Amino acid sequence: MTLRIGCIADDFTGGTDVAAAFRRAGLRTALVFGTPDDTTALPVDCDAAVVALKSRSTPADEAVADSRAAQRWLWTKGAAQIYFKYCSTFDSTPHGNIGPVTDALLDDAGATVTLHCPASPPNGRTVYQGHLFVHDQLLSDSPLRHHPLNPMTDSALIRLLSAQTPHRVALIDWTTVRRGVDAVRDALTAHQQAGVRHVVADALTDDDLAVLGAAALELPVIAGAAGLAEGIGHAYPTQGPAPAEPLPREGRAAVLAGSCSARTLEQIAHFYAAGLPSLHLDVLAAAAGRDVTGEALTWYDAQDPDLPVLIYASASPEELAAVQAQLGVAEAAAQVEELLGGLAARLTDRGVRRLLVAGGETSGAVTTALGVRAVLVGDEADPGVPWTHTGTRHGDLALMLKSGNFGAPDLFTRALATTTEGAE
Repeated sequence: MTLRIGCIADDFTGGTDVAAAFRRAGLRTALVFGTPDDTTALPVDCDAAVVALKSRSTPADEAVADSRAAQRWLWTKGAAQIYFKYCSTFDSTPHGNIGPVTDALLDDAGATVTLHCPASPPNGRTVYQGHLFVHDQLLSDSPLRHHPLNPMTDSALIRLLSAQTPHRVALIDWTTVRRGVDAVRDALTAHQQAGVRHVVADALTDDDLAVLGAAALELPVIAGAAGLAEGIGHAYPTQGPAPAEPLPREGRAAVLAGSCSARTLEQIAHFYAAGLPSLHLDVLAAAAGRDVTGEALTWYDAQDPDLPVLIYASASPEELAAVQAQLGVAEAAAQVEELLGGLAARLTDRGVRRLLVAGGETSGAVTTALGVRAVLVGDEADPGVPWTHTGTRHGDLALMLKSGNFGAPDLFTRALATTTEGAE
């Protein structure tokens, strides 16, 4: 195995997103969940390995410690370059964790400069004059500003990152990027010589990200969203797209959703409108001691086994606020994770072999409950939303971990209809 690049992602769906990007670039990619140790193995012949952590919203010192441990493990596997993947909405607390984690990775690598770019053009995220846009709106004006844990009320990346690091932050603007790889390399060198450690780059298109990736290929540590990762992946010579693993041909299909993002709510509505079995979990009742899990399993057992089912704790902003007001933000999130993680384990016991999970924290809870440590990344249903493949005590499992804001409105119905048909 010749591992070309190692990646640390700050949540599980972000890990899936960036792993899909590397695979699109032709790299055979493995995804590891949680901080690895000496017993953690990779699938053979991987070009890229992604370690997906739950470090986006944890205390900064915990995020730093977990990220450093992941970097050390990736180095033992031969990775010469480390990519720190964060969300394309740059969401974190005012004091972390993007700045502190990046600084720690740079310190340990003995590096003095890095490149940042959260752009993801296929998903409408672009950077211009150092400001993050969602389609034609500034992030701070868009619906994505309403992150339940890290609301994003500022779109100025230089200002946001400067609040998270004691080091200097500067910009490579779009006119420089459009001049090509040499112009970007020269700008990086000039910033480095001027004492700048964090360089944010504009990008409006995938071509811009390809330029940035080629220009940053020699940097020991790079940071950004999945778009820049794909740009770097394309800068490595490959043999073409990696082959896909076959989906399991037996078993049932299900969706578990915990994300409260606008896009996930659209996907839930589309699934329901298609007349497919859907069940909403009562988080407040679960917190009060009612056996919501048992009720959900009784409902599941009564459904047509040939149809995919949806079980969700997702809620509108108003409903979410009401739950959080009663339970607190942390306890509300913990209840959702406990419910959906437990259901994932019970559903696979009942024969589910194709499982779609919506939401980063939900995905972490599900993979932990299933004991899944590493998967091989396969074909995408939508940009940044691939199927992954792993073995469990019940046999092969196809697992899709979807970031809350990703995927078309019909993703749930389309992805599971396809796998159900393919399993017949």
